[in-house]
Amino acid sequence: MNAEQRDQVRSNAKYLREVRPIDPEEIYEYVDGRPHPAAVRQVLREEAADLGLLEREDGTFEPVGDGPVSAPFHGVESFPDEYAERLEDELVERYGVDWAEGESGDRLRERLRSVKTDYLYQNPVEYDADTAAAYAVYHLPGYYAATQYVLADLAADGHLPSALRVLDVGAGVGGPALGLHDLLPEDTLVDYHAVEPSAGADLLETMLSGTRRNFHTTVHRTTAEAFDPETAIGLDNSFDLVLFANVWSELDDPAGVTADLSGALADDGTVVGIAPADRNTATNLRSVERELADGGPFTVYAPTVRLWPSIGPTDGGWSFDARPDLETPPFQRRLADGFDASGSSEGGPSGDDADPLRPEEFVNVDVQYAYTLLRTDGKRRIDLTLSTERSARMADMGDHVTSRIDLVAIKLSHDLSGGGNPLFRIGDGSQSVDHFAVLTGESALNRDLANADYGDLLSFENVLVLWNDDEAAYNLVVDEETVVDSMPV
Repeated sequence: MNAEQRDQVRSNAKYLREVRPIDPEEIYEYVDGRPHPAAVRQVLREEAADLGLLEREDGTFEPVGDGPVSAPFHGVESFPDEYAERLEDELVERYGVDWAEGESGDRLRERLRSVKTDYLYQNPVEYDADTAAAYAVYHLPGYYAATQYVLADLAADGHLPSALRVLDVGAGVGGPALGLHDLLPEDTLVDYHAVEPSAGADLLETMLSGTRRNFHTTVHRTTAEAFDPETAIGLDNSFDLVLFANVWSELDDPAGVTADLSGALADDGTVVGIAPADRNTATNLRSVERELADGGPFTVYAPTVRLWPSIGPTDGGWSFDARPDLETPPFQRRLADGFDASGSSEGGPSGDDADPLRPEEFVNVDVQYAYTLLRTDGKRRIDLTLSTERSARMADMGDHVTSRIDLVAIKLSHDLSGGGNPLFRIGDGSQSVDHFAVLTGESALNRDLANADYGDLLSFENVLVLWNDDEAAYNLVVDEETVVDSMPV
């Protein structure tokens, strides 16, 4: 269909959307040359995002609803069978029906172990086809789940519109995309753009092949630095959600790339950064967050909201959320079971000093992640600015050692004690060293400390401040004399 015919389809659709459902069987009669209704339907699909149209099951189109999405969410227990089967089908096509055994299994296990080592030591990772496949087996389920947990909170706050334009930078093999897809209700219109330059883009397109009709996908095989939003979606459009999932640690200048894309963010849009919970990647995420927020142009919406004016945190920033483990996906179990339990895997390390391979290395059901939500409109999930009249400031905690004080802080970890007195990282956006709330005497008056969720706001009354020389951190001792209350936001 030529440009003039496309314009005629658009014009008719714009008129009819205010009157009745748009039927290609009707529109084609008003287009020069009367193209086949199937061609008209294809144009409407391609223009759906710009026209704000949802395709119905009967092949007609209607305007998408106004307002934010309603996305009830009850957690993630497992990676969906549909996606697991699609991944295994791709592995079988690439490596054969016994992909997890023999030479191919050894190669995938060796490649996975190599990638994990590179991440640990912050080495660059080159993603060829084998690396992308191994990465998918190990990381796809966890990234799928983590993305849903993060975005479910954003949806609950009313910040995901029913007509949603998404930019997924460094989309990898599709875990975040699939998580977004399954979180959103079917009456959401999604214009999803992935930026992925590596061999993972092939697997990404395979994993996206089954998305529903109103989840429109485009994969841009280019780098984040070279991506041009204007070319992708036009000068007059912008993204409601810009997602950097597990990619900031792989960019040479993550803050610079993110700042450059801020011009393509809608005025009420959100940048979402997600990273694995290990120290290197999680603290790198906080470093990028601080460069973007404390130096502009962004404000931290959640979870590490700055509660004090004109100051930002300078502590280590190792903060992450943790959710229930997933069921073990069948493809991970196959890769683990395909390993020779004697440790003599042909693709693994050898020699007396080699670290022996272990089958459990290839199973990853943890859902632990650091994240940040950044906006340019100044909004914060916790809309509170503190003053010293009601709360001690963590930046001044050295003035209060051995004293009992009142303060307000955000809970920034689950229990870190490992079996001793419950221990929780807390912050107020001014801290220069780590602060931990230590629960030494639980009571009805302080129970909210243990029961609060990650990112919740808490008030502390009569908490004892001690310096922990071993950890170079402040311990705020919560005992029977301390009152801890969750604060509404």
